[in-house]
Amino acid sequence: MGLTMASLSIGAVQADALFVSGLQRCDEPSASQVRQAVAESIRAFGDSGCAGRVAQEFGDHPETAVARMRWARAVAGEAFAETAPEPGPRTDAVGLLVVGPRMPAAQASGSLGAAWRERAGSLTGGMS
Repeated sequence: MGLTMASLSIGAVQADALFVSGLQRCDEPSASQVRQAVAESIRAFGDSGCAGRVAQEFGDHPETAVARMRWARAVAGEAFAETAPEPGPRTDAVGLLVVGPRMPAAQASGSLGAAWRERAGSLTGGMS
């Protein structure tokens, strides 16, 4: 029987890292403090080390670990939601709109090179 590794979502890793950090609910940490604490915990223990410490706490103190994990999930989710990029068009560092090319579905199954040449020709009015 081999060892199986489960992969965690980024949100789960962030919550675990906050759980094992020194931050407390009564501190009412800012989003910046939460992100810093998560980064420090991951640097110190790694994502699997954080998960192992969470498991140890749930084994040793299940009654308090449940409440702390609820807090950690909620606070980490809020702190990292503020840094998530918004879907849709973005701007680059100088404020220019960044739009990726979209290929019509009919072209998606054909040759990629031919599709790009055809797309480029339609954008330049056939002068490619």
